[in-house]
Amino acid sequence: MGKKLIIAEKPSVAQDIARAMGGFTREGDYFESEDYVLSSAVGHLLELAVPEEYEVKRGKWSFAHLPVIPPRFTLNPIDKTAERLRLLTRLIKRKDVDGLVNACDAGREGELIFNYIVEHSKTNKPIERLWLQSMTATAIRDGFAGLRSAQEVEGLRQAAMSRAESDWLIGINGTRAMTAFNSKTGGFHLTTVGRVQTPTLAIVVRREEEIRRFKSRDYWEIEGRFGVAAGEYAGRWFDEKFKKPEGDEHARAERLWDEARARAIQAKCAGKTGTVEEEAKPSTQLSPLLYDLTSLQREANGRFGFSARVTLQIAQALYEKHKVLTYPRTDARALPEDYLPTVNDVLARLPHTYAPHANEIVKQGWVRPNKRIFNNAKISDHFAIIPTGTEPKSLSEAEAKIYDMVTRRFLAVFFPAAEYRITTRITRVEGEAFKTEGKVLVNPGWLAVYGKEAQLEEDGKGGETAAASLVPVKPGESARVNDMIVKALQTKPPARYSEATLLTAMEGAGKTIDDEELRAAMAGRGLGTPATRAQIIENLILENYMLREGRELIPTAKGFQLMIALRGLKIDELSSPELTGEWEYKLSQIERGELSRDAFMREIADMTQHIVHQAKSYESDTIPGDFATLHEKCPRCGGVVKENYKKFQCQSCDFSLWKIVASRQFETHEIDTLLRDRQVGPLTGFRNKMGRPFNAVIKLNDSLEPEFDFGQPREDENAEPVDFSQQTPLGPCPKCAASVFEQPMSYICEKSVGPEKSCDFRSGKIILQQPIEPEQMQKLLTAGRTDLLKGFVSSRTKRKFSAFLVRQADGKVGFEFEPRAVKPKAGAKTKAAAADAAPEAEAEAPVKKAAVKKTTAAAKKPATKTTTRKKSA
Repeated sequence: MGKKLIIAEKPSVAQDIARAMGGFTREGDYFESEDYVLSSAVGHLLELAVPEEYEVKRGKWSFAHLPVIPPRFTLNPIDKTAERLRLLTRLIKRKDVDGLVNACDAGREGELIFNYIVEHSKTNKPIERLWLQSMTATAIRDGFAGLRSAQEVEGLRQAAMSRAESDWLIGINGTRAMTAFNSKTGGFHLTTVGRVQTPTLAIVVRREEEIRRFKSRDYWEIEGRFGVAAGEYAGRWFDEKFKKPEGDEHARAERLWDEARARAIQAKCAGKTGTVEEEAKPSTQLSPLLYDLTSLQREANGRFGFSARVTLQIAQALYEKHKVLTYPRTDARALPEDYLPTVNDVLARLPHTYAPHANEIVKQGWVRPNKRIFNNAKISDHFAIIPTGTEPKSLSEAEAKIYDMVTRRFLAVFFPAAEYRITTRITRVEGEAFKTEGKVLVNPGWLAVYGKEAQLEEDGKGGETAAASLVPVKPGESARVNDMIVKALQTKPPARYSEATLLTAMEGAGKTIDDEELRAAMAGRGLGTPATRAQIIENLILENYMLREGRELIPTAKGFQLMIALRGLKIDELSSPELTGEWEYKLSQIERGELSRDAFMREIADMTQHIVHQAKSYESDTIPGDFATLHEKCPRCGGVVKENYKKFQCQSCDFSLWKIVASRQFETHEIDTLLRDRQVGPLTGFRNKMGRPFNAVIKLNDSLEPEFDFGQPREDENAEPVDFSQQTPLGPCPKCAASVFEQPMSYICEKSVGPEKSCDFRSGKIILQQPIEPEQMQKLLTAGRTDLLKGFVSSRTKRKFSAFLVRQADGKVGFEFEPRAVKPKAGAKTKAAAADAAPEAEAEAPVKKAAVKKTTAAAKKPATKTTTRKKSA
């Protein structure tokens, strides 16, 4: 009897299978037992490619070679994992292996990874499917006891292959077509597009357009302060006959758009007495649903500032490495209907911290059939993320936070609803109504899992004044007006997206779709999948289509330009959720066997040809769009300067400036500054031909042509000396006590230039993307340190951090971090913060790096003490 070869997606999963099944011995990168050979991929081992005869090398992309729709695809090994592919191919072809078991992750990507390996090996040996939702030993053994046939997942395989090939065709052809379009006037301007990436960017750009178009409106609110025998309470005026006007999203019952009317009500009610009506009614609030990946990423971003990518990495480690969570890449928020015994088992094995709540659930018998929690219809590939019951050991601080979030959510979902008493009080004065609302927590229910802080937070929500602090009013008692305050306010634009809110928008992108079938297909899917949304956001940032500033995501000029181009070229398929909705709907049909793969791919080929045709049909200066007119006039003729797709162009002469220089796109306000002052900057974000970033000032020369100014005085003998006579020194040089002056790109010692150079002090005007203003440099030179600066950005982690710049004993400029309470595991975090600051600082502030000064004595003191962390800039 032959053996079966088990192929897992990752080495760690193969190890788990070996331990759970038993009887395996390790043979290098694979395991073997009497019945099985076991090995794994390391993620994707092969990638789609065009056969060599159809390929065109990067840099030579042109419309002449588009569209690229090859009659077949080639699978190319990925170089860094080629050795693992050779191993698996050899094992597949072993004579004693007479069958294969696909143990890759349950879902489209796992199916794709396995089937690419099989296709590459050209085997026709029979295949079975292991379908795992959890990595516990019991779940693995149960999975092997119920292996699925290949035919049962054939629809999933077809859908996986179709999704990969259609993504490739749209991505490659769209990217090459838009790159060729943007490179028509010279150069090579890489412009990436994608089925999910570009509609996601469209969401962010659309919001920014709303913000830019927004015009705030003045409005007024009236707050009354009312006195009764038991004390004072507040109430807000509102219009009892209010009906929201169609199309006015800012209208509210409590808002007055006329100050005169607000003042009239104030005068009318001042010093009067009013009648009081009060109604109290019970209300309940169910616990939130269990987490899927997107809701976990969303909440972790809101609570801890974790990016979606970081949350996914942590959740994956908790699943794969620590075995304390179930599979995280899920879009389901329910559990299987036969999972009640497993839930009881998990509750019994949770860490002691959670035991009181787990015991209460078991004691009260709250684990019972409930479609809100146990529902097969709400599960596709994977069920909700829950703890496995395995005791967590050696978790990092971040891992512990995510584990705690998931575990408390798991416990809370079985608890009864929280119960409130909602109080609404209406005070009427001279016919004008004032409302006071609030709620008080009567029974915490599921909030007990989160403790008193959560209960107090909930208790204070929902009204002008919390009901708990609402002074009582006797039946029939009148309320006197102690004060009547008119508040002048303004409407606010919609908020920019954070990762949390963008994930929500991606998940619910189908809400903007009119077609009911497409909207149904998007439900639970949206743009991308839970497993890919984090990387989509990171890719948009990497491609400089948007920036992460604090928790906000802001589209760049490059992002706006792409949207303008797609709209102008009428390539709506690449910027609307309808495309993804249609694809997801048809891919789900393929999974169910209701649509053939061939029919779907023919539609994709037609769409590809349309995209290329549209890009061919326009020139860059003919694209329509909402372009700006600059405030400043043409420096050559005084004419009006307008923006178009590629340039800032004078309408009366041939003066123009390119919008993109050295891979950086100028904003309109920067060009206005350049035209007015003949220079702008220093600016960040330029890249040289090697792809390396640099900063520079842009100046207009005598010919009105833009030039880079790097602020580096020439060192040759014939160079003119730098004239500091018209400048005011900022302070004494920390190295030689001579004067330090401001230059375009840096602050330099007067003795660091010229033939008699005797000092090397120089500090950049931008350090880690943080502008250093002259007044801050003055403080550094005279007082020894700047104010706390909050805009430093690590080039390694892209995280923002705050620090003081300080003058060190050797005259160099260094970082000093905010004092922070010492915690037992704070050492690693302190080192990480210093490491974030170190890598690129030398390039931006040309001074040498020095070792971190550790306050080791302080670290041994109680947690109430603080340490100061320093690092050379």
